[in-house]
Amino acid sequence: MDNNKVIIALDFSNVRDTMDFLNLFGEIRPFVKIGMELFYAEGAGIVKVLKARGHKIFLDLKLHDIPNTVKKTMRVLSAYGVDMVNLHATGTKAMMTSALEGATRPDGSRPAILAVTQLTSTNEEVMQRELLISATMEETVIKYAGNAKEAGLDGVVCSPWEANKVHNACGNNFLTVTPGIRFADSGVDDQSRIAPPDKAKQMGCDYIVVGRPITQAQDPVNAYLRCINEFK
Repeated sequence: MDNNKVIIALDFSNVRDTMDFLNLFGEIRPFVKIGMELFYAEGAGIVKVLKARGHKIFLDLKLHDIPNTVKKTMRVLSAYGVDMVNLHATGTKAMMTSALEGATRPDGSRPAILAVTQLTSTNEEVMQRELLISATMEETVIKYAGNAKEAGLDGVVCSPWEANKVHNACGNNFLTVTPGIRFADSGVDDQSRIAPPDKAKQMGCDYIVVGRPITQAQDPVNAYLRCINEFK
């Protein structure tokens, strides 16, 4: 089983709860996502701890600022040795290009850089009414993905529903990393554009990010293994 395509979102507020959770997995070292809550609570130390344990890390801080600020910040984040980082596609191609420059380490290596298109908690009606984006969700995501590719990024964060369309527009090597994953027999929570793992695979997702269906499961390890089994 390939566990490197299923990323567990570590939606915890402190290192103790994080380690209690990860210790359930024994010798298994899942690919994990560190988001804003955990990073802001524990700082860079949590990244170093998990890297030392052998985890691949998606650092999900969704940078969005002027190009120079993002470039310098990405240089700092890349130095942690993370495997994936992201930023908002709405920051424009200039910001994304600067991020790429900042993330490239002295030896030429860098983490994969992803552009967030539209959050999976946002539906088309809200996007148009509150963000004043008159295009459809599909058109918006594809445009943002095209901008990210032109800027040299590795892929996008999108919902499962746009994954195949992104590949059609940007090529199969352009990554689609998709949150909004829920088992067919689990709740929706605060997500709008969702899919179960097996459906996400059929829809062209390269990686899936799974939080509460694993972290809040009665048996997190079994839930994780179920994700891997369904997403293959």
